[in-house]
Amino acid sequence: MFLFKRDKFFSLKDMNILSVENLSKTYRSGNRELTVLDQVSFEVEQGKTLSIVGPSGSGKTTLLGLCAGLDVASSGSVRMDGKALENMNEDQRAGIRNQLVGFIFQNFQLLQTLTALENVMVPLELKKRKDAKDKAKELLVKVGLGDRLTHYPNQLSGGEQQRVSIARAFANEPKILFADEPTGNLDTETGEMVENLIFKLNKEQGTTLILVTHDLELAAKTHQSLHIKGGKIQEATHG
Repeated sequence: MFLFKRDKFFSLKDMNILSVENLSKTYRSGNRELTVLDQVSFEVEQGKTLSIVGPSGSGKTTLLGLCAGLDVASSGSVRMDGKALENMNEDQRAGIRNQLVGFIFQNFQLLQTLTALENVMVPLELKKRKDAKDKAKELLVKVGLGDRLTHYPNQLSGGEQQRVSIARAFANEPKILFADEPTGNLDTETGEMVENLIFKLNKEQGTTLILVTHDLELAAKTHQSLHIKGGKIQEATHG
């Protein structure tokens, strides 16, 4: 389908920040092959949210890594903001991630020798932002950690560490945010607070959110949901 805007035609595909087509991932061990993902296809529009749900070993984290350009598929295509990742080398994929992507991990992945403020400053300094310190402080205040700026990760609770991770992920206002089980290591109350924070910042910045989770209640909050089992999409729903 095509639309008309400002004296030119454009395809609805142009509205997709992420397009995945016939994506497969196979590992070889001697004469044996293990297919982790099998012919997976889907599209996500800019500003929308997508959850990837499935049991352990279903291939959901592998899919997230392929979509983010952290790994290379055996076959198929991933297009991020119109750019085909399979045609890029690792340095080029890293460049795309630096330009477009933010990450939130289950185990936080904070640098233990840096304070909360310094952790959030890292992606900003990589982009040579002169306002790195002020921007990082602003984000930490926004996630409720204005009084923890100089604390190190081992001085923070799990929920506080994840909030630092969220502030870091949104620091460069990414077009697309990948979150791998962001509440997996948190208790129910803290997990709900972190969920609300992610969706709040996601809406404010107009970021596309790709979320891996086993939590069906969390998945129900996203615009789209993919249910994966045995490396295949068993069900795709739209909220």
